[in-house]
Amino acid sequence: MAETWLVVGLGNPGPDYARTRHNIGQLVATELERRAGATPKRHGRADALVAESRVIGGPKVITAFPLSYMNRSGGPVSTLMDYYGVDLEHVIVLHDELDIALGELRLKQGGGHGGHNGLRDIIAARGPEFLRVRLGIGRPPGRQDAADFVLRPFAKTEQPEAELLVQLGADAVERIIADGFLAAQQRLHAPS
Repeated sequence: MAETWLVVGLGNPGPDYARTRHNIGQLVATELERRAGATPKRHGRADALVAESRVIGGPKVITAFPLSYMNRSGGPVSTLMDYYGVDLEHVIVLHDELDIALGELRLKQGGGHGGHNGLRDIIAARGPEFLRVRLGIGRPPGRQDAADFVLRPFAKTEQPEAELLVQLGADAVERIIADGFLAAQQRLHAPS
């Protein structure tokens, strides 16, 4: 039987944060659920919304949104890993990335947190060797504070790129699960 995958969309809970740059990971996870026809339900033990689906002829995929704030993501991720028996190498974390231009993404396995508090908490809970889909939101303009920038919605002029990024992020997760991380990384990072 194929391995189970856990795909975690990072973000903050509640309608005030729903369409912000910091919640781009949750937007990608929502798109994955839409594609799979899966409906999220509250997971009692993990303080998360969870949807289960299965790739035809392939693995079970658990899509999750922690309902804790970003900087407390490690507990829900750890609980879900234990509950579903998912190895760290089969955890894909979707997160916003200031150091990548809006609309671009990069795949990475392991490494540090780069100042991202959601990653910091997951690393503290389980270690760094999970897979990451780094979703580019770009740097704040001028002297705007980065914390303020990530908690704001995308500007109207940024909406088309943000919507494309959600699609690209979902495509990247599907490629990782279907083809393996290295093959997906080589394909997505190859020059056009």
